[in-house]
Amino acid sequence: MDGFSLVDIYSTKGIEYLVAVVFFFGFLALQWYLLRSAPGVARTLTPTPVLSGRFRVPEGYSFHQGHSWMKMDLMGSNLQRVARVGVDDFAQKLVGKVDFIDLPVVGSRLAQGERGWSLVVDSVPITMLSPVDGEVVEVNREVLRSPELINQDPYGKGWLFKVKSDRIAADTRNLLSGKVAMAWMESALQNLHPIQHESLGPVMQDGGFPIDGLAKVLGGERWEELVKTHLLTDEEG
Repeated sequence: MDGFSLVDIYSTKGIEYLVAVVFFFGFLALQWYLLRSAPGVARTLTPTPVLSGRFRVPEGYSFHQGHSWMKMDLMGSNLQRVARVGVDDFAQKLVGKVDFIDLPVVGSRLAQGERGWSLVVDSVPITMLSPVDGEVVEVNREVLRSPELINQDPYGKGWLFKVKSDRIAADTRNLLSGKVAMAWMESALQNLHPIQHESLGPVMQDGGFPIDGLAKVLGGERWEELVKTHLLTDEEG
């Protein structure tokens, strides 16, 4: 081994180990990037609820007392600020399976607290109130094709349309969010009294979870009356 010492051997091995370590961490970084870039992983519309209870109340959403919601969003290449609008978890559990949705067309003008759209349940149109003023700039075509998304994912894929408005910040002050919204939904649940003096039994006991189609369970043939009362459209002519 003339001309080749132990120092040379250890130096060579050290370089090999260093290369192996760099390769290993480079591989981990690549895996992390691919997972972050995968469709449906980083760009999912479904938020993570931050409050626990019998109804979902996700962070960053504001709720109208007619059980619609709005959330600030960005739209287009210029990242214009708009409000995304939808139906809250209480409303979708109240009405049950949605068969059809009648949404406003792009360009329509909406006013906070006035008629915004209709859900059709068993051929009965159920009016809902807009949580925000403004002009409709985009409609969710996917939810028009698949209305069941409102029941499956009301805060994510079940969103309805987007609204552009200069009054979004002012309108938000009239809405509920966070723990206040959670308490309000729980209170609305407690105020769901049977029209026909029926009992909810285990459905409404502490720790129980509201079933879908609560209005029909409690209201029977008068379920529409119960829905309109809680969606604040009972005085609609």
